[in-house]
Amino acid sequence: MNFILDIAWTHVRARVRQTGFAVAGVATGVGFSIMMAALMQGSQDDFTQRLVNTLPNITVSDERRTPPRQPADTLYAAAEIHGLTPEARRRGIKNPLASMAALEAWVPGGVAPSVKVQAIIRYANHDIATSVIGIDPRREAKVSDLPRQMRGATLTALYRATNAIIIGDKLSEKIGARLGANITMQTSEGAHLSAQVVGFFHTGIRQIDESTAYVLTKTGQILSQQTGLINELRVRLRAPMSSREIASRIENDTGYKSVSWQEANEDLISTFIIRNIIMYTVVGAILLVASFGTYNIISTITHEKARDIAIMKSLGLSEYTVRSIFVIEALIIGLVGALAGFLLGYLLCVALGSIEIKKPLLDADRLQDAPLGACDLIGCRWPTLMCTICSPAWWRWCPRSPPAISRPARPRACIRSRSSGAPHERNDGAASANGGRHCRDAADRGAQRHPHPAGHRADHPGARHRSCHPR
Repeated sequence: MNFILDIAWTHVRARVRQTGFAVAGVATGVGFSIMMAALMQGSQDDFTQRLVNTLPNITVSDERRTPPRQPADTLYAAAEIHGLTPEARRRGIKNPLASMAALEAWVPGGVAPSVKVQAIIRYANHDIATSVIGIDPRREAKVSDLPRQMRGATLTALYRATNAIIIGDKLSEKIGARLGANITMQTSEGAHLSAQVVGFFHTGIRQIDESTAYVLTKTGQILSQQTGLINELRVRLRAPMSSREIASRIENDTGYKSVSWQEANEDLISTFIIRNIIMYTVVGAILLVASFGTYNIISTITHEKARDIAIMKSLGLSEYTVRSIFVIEALIIGLVGALAGFLLGYLLCVALGSIEIKKPLLDADRLQDAPLGACDLIGCRWPTLMCTICSPAWWRWCPRSPPAISRPARPRACIRSRSSGAPHERNDGAASANGGRHCRDAADRGAQRHPHPAGHRADHPGARHRSCHPR
């Protein structure tokens, strides 16, 4: 075995350039595969954590997963009844305080009550459909990150005004409301309520920032026209990934519909699954290309060592032993390349992690303006500059039509430069010190006067559009 390893190591060291390229190919494939997998997984974890921290892990509403059975269905098993509507029940969760106490006894997390009302916010000729949620500011920190997402105020500001309201920053931009603005809320049942804006919040999820508002629980009950109403229990767990199992148990115990954050965002989770499939396919393709490079190097070495193979076989080495030599060479190259690839992938991940990515387009409804200098150079001033320095034949590409240009005869005061023959004008009976002249630029509409050097040629395309000033 030592003899085989010695021969394989000798082959690897003998062709340093080929071995180096093979190791570099494997290292590049492994390193970028690690970087891509880490980048995709990190972005997924960041979005999931943002989503989990913004919304409750479990929401227990006053709805039922299935409508209650009709009395006739209970009494007559063989009867088929049509046209019956489900029994109308009073809205809200029955005995919400008792239900909260029962959940807090075994749920590993916090529980908070809330009142959710669908309303239309009216302000400055804007009507926006909004989910108005009545909360208890003292319990809200247990189930959401709303206290840390506040802008310009804290949750305790809800106690400082009658019918105070906190709206999303995107909603405030849409309707133009500022701190202290009085807005009107109206429900489908005809309830009207005037509220004062006392703060804003920003979650980073545009759908929530544009369509959610928070009030006190008492204000939400007034808006819903039902005293003592609690139609939601929001739960936040210490282990958010176990939300689905705990939500199922809560629904079995209480009978009310319990929705976990996984169930509420099934579309996004399915998108992540598809994205992971694409990611692993690309990573596999990268590694496959790297393996082909290694195979190409080993195949080349094998063909170059055909004479050595014949000598080794003539010395009595079996075909299995000769094949093992080249297999060990491939393993050495692959192992060294993999170790170098792990190091490269780690360095790439550290480099990407140190880059602060600004998000100007996130939560934005319009593109940012380009810098003035770049706009002037590329998009705005370049056509005008071309029109200024080019002949009239180029003006058909100009965005603006140039003025009509008159070509008067050359005045007697114009003389030609001794060095280049370009015309220039005397200044008060004497030529200018630099041999230039002040000319009117026809493309600038006669508004700008600038000197030209004496070396300016008369046959320059722009010289045909300039006329000397008469003395």
